[in-house]
Amino acid sequence: MQIFFRYNWMVREQWYQWCEDVVHDELLQHRTGGVGSILQTLFHIIDVEWSWIRLLQGKSDFQESFENYKSLEEVRNLDNKLQTEIKEFVESWNESMEKRPFLDPQPDGSIAIDAWGEVMRHVIAHQIHHIGQLSVWAREVGKKPVSANVIGKGFIRPEA
Repeated sequence: MQIFFRYNWMVREQWYQWCEDVVHDELLQHRTGGVGSILQTLFHIIDVEWSWIRLLQGKSDFQESFENYKSLEEVRNLDNKLQTEIKEFVESWNESMEKRPFLDPQPDGSIAIDAWGEVMRHVIAHQIHHIGQLSVWAREVGKKPVSANVIGKGFIRPEA
């Protein structure tokens, strides 16, 4: 699981680099699907990751507003800031945390009980889902998308 978090962070940084060559208005243009624009989708990925990790840690779910982060630099800086806390939690992950219960209050007043491992995998899948949307939008603006390939990124070295 830790490999997929590192993968997501690497791919996100590659998307920030991809965005450097795109006109700011294009990054903010409303798109079909997703949560709005390219930049807002990147912000959303960060916010969801941070929110879930904070909830697992028993901390408050502080919702950041995209209105305060409408530039690539601001989104990237927010990501770097929040990743410090997230990385510490992810790197301390161990088998004993996998099936810990997470009590998730629902809008109807009921409480869903999920396993921590399931929540962590949801966070991973959430970004991968939105990266697929970014890939489609990249083609719409005439640019090659960032590769979603895990192979070749050097996360696991083969034995000699």
